[in-house]
Amino acid sequence: MVQVVQSFDPSMFKNIHINRNSVDIQVKTILGKNPVTSTENLNAWLLKAITVIDLTTLAGDDTASNVSRLCIKAAHPLSAKLISDLGLSEDEKVRTAAVCVYPNRVSDAYSTLKRMGLTDEIQVASVATGFPSGLYPLQPRLLEIRKAVGDGATEIDVVLDRSLVLTGKWDVLYNEVAQMRKECGTAHLKVILGVGELGTYENVYKASMVSMMAGADFIKTSTGNEAVNATLPVGLVMCRAIRKFYQMTGHKVGLKPAGGIKTGRDAVNWLVLVYTELGPEWLDPKLFRIGASSVLDDIVNHLQNNAVEFKQ
Repeated sequence: MVQVVQSFDPSMFKNIHINRNSVDIQVKTILGKNPVTSTENLNAWLLKAITVIDLTTLAGDDTASNVSRLCIKAAHPLSAKLISDLGLSEDEKVRTAAVCVYPNRVSDAYSTLKRMGLTDEIQVASVATGFPSGLYPLQPRLLEIRKAVGDGATEIDVVLDRSLVLTGKWDVLYNEVAQMRKECGTAHLKVILGVGELGTYENVYKASMVSMMAGADFIKTSTGNEAVNATLPVGLVMCRAIRKFYQMTGHKVGLKPAGGIKTGRDAVNWLVLVYTELGPEWLDPKLFRIGASSVLDDIVNHLQNNAVEFKQ
């Protein structure tokens, strides 16, 4: 079910003041109080991390063949031997949540997943709306959404015009996102804030609230092209916005960190943060994703090493 558009209500993000040092300390405290140490426990978290990955390729030289390989990797991230070594049954399907590609490659991803019979299990996500800058006229950005959805995308990762945040044009931002929400139809809308270019944690919080009011199913940290991308402190700020929005409206919105998540430990730390701040129900592909192109390889390496250690 897609998110409901709320009326624009500036009071939901009025008088927001966030102490950066306090946020940093809180993140360290959360991770310190919730260590993941044992091999068995770490394996469980790493396997969970795989199931929430949006496996991504956003390269200028993307072709139908490498998108097809991406889909196969998303469907079978673990070898049969590793599945056996970890003590998993063949019925326990471990797959990524989605593949994420440019609009022109959506049809390639959809057709590959359709041939494998996995269109219900692995979502096709596409970046749109002038990715990564968002500095395009609105109508071409909306047409890009329509193109991606028409070709089979079930999730659209739109990018905000950050200039609207930096100049405080919250009503304009709301209207743009609401139009994007409408263009998505039944596809889920994931709104990329571009946190590394928003200047302050207050702006991150406000952009989160406005995006959720306008119908975002997910709020996402970054395009991966900013100087600063997904960090745990900014994730905490976004989690607090999601929790406040849920308390005020009864609607659950998902979180997607993306950019800079390179290791299995990075992924586990994000899972711990979300579990602590939002609860276990958010550790589901419907409410949490990790946008990444390389972290899956590191997770698999961790699991292979842990499987050897576990058997000794």
